[in-house]
Formats: sequence, structure tokens, C-alpha cells
Amino acid sequence: MRITLYAVGNKMPAWVSQGFSEYCRRFPRDMSFHLVEISPGKRGKNADIARILEKEGEQMLAAIPKGNRIVTLEVEGKPWTTPQLAKQLDRWHVDSRDVALLVGGPEGLAPACIEASEQKWSLSPLTLPHPMVRIVVAESLYRAWSINNNHPYHRE
Repeated sequence: MRITLYAVGNKMPAWVSQGFSEYCRRFPRDMSFHLVEISPGKRGKNADIARILEKEGEQMLAAIPKGNRIVTLEVEGKPWTTPQLAKQLDRWHVDSRDVALLVGGPEGLAPACIEASEQKWSLSPLTLPHPMVRIVVAESLYRAWSINNNHPYHRE
């Protein structure tokens, strides 16, 4: 199974790239984790935010291979504890489809992305900085994998 995080934004600080890469490196070959960055639309004083969101959504959906399970990360999504995420990860693995996790830009995800999702996941009721979301998702998934595989990374 391949898990890919599709995230609006690029030019992340070095600590974000390093942290994300560290967790990606730890995943086993049979469950790889990757990142696809979607270029954000130009936001200015008189920007058409609805049009920018629509374009970001089109780019995001076009980048996802057909047949992937689409999971959007949204404040209104379902919050999962670490053990619940481990069970989700196991279900995804049994389903044998690749998983596309979608993270929007400053205004969130395009309506088309939300409509295409099979699941909605909330990391927190807080609004998190988008660069940090990448690391939190990667660490959370790695921890869930470690639970499912009796790896010592997660100690309860």
C-alpha cells in the first residue's frame, strides 16, 4: 500500500522537510509514504479566493491516481485516537487500495475535494499551521504502523 499526502503549499522551512523526510524514511517498503505538493494560488488583496480554491482542488484531484481512497483532513472530520488510527491503517491495508490524504491551503480544501473524499479525518479542533500538519500526519501514521507491527516505537 502506498500512502500519499497531497498538500497545498511549497517552499517549506528546512525543519519541516527534514521532519517529514525522517518519518517517510522509517516506513517499510510494503507501506510507503510520500508527499505531493500542490502549488498554491496567488493570494493578494483582491484575490478571487473561490477561484483559487477551485483551481487548487482541480490540481489536487488531477494528481491522484484513479482508484485511490481519498481521505480529507478537515477540522470537521472524525478525530481518531492513536489506536483508532492504527485500526484505520489496518483497514486501509486490507482494502489494498492506495490512500490519498488531502490537506488544503489557508482557506481549506476545495468543495470538489471534500465531495470526492471517502473519509474525513480531523487531527485537532485547533487550526494547525499547514507545515506542521505534514509532520504530525507522518508521525501519527508511523506510530499507528508501529502499533500494528509490534514495533517498539510506540510504548503505551
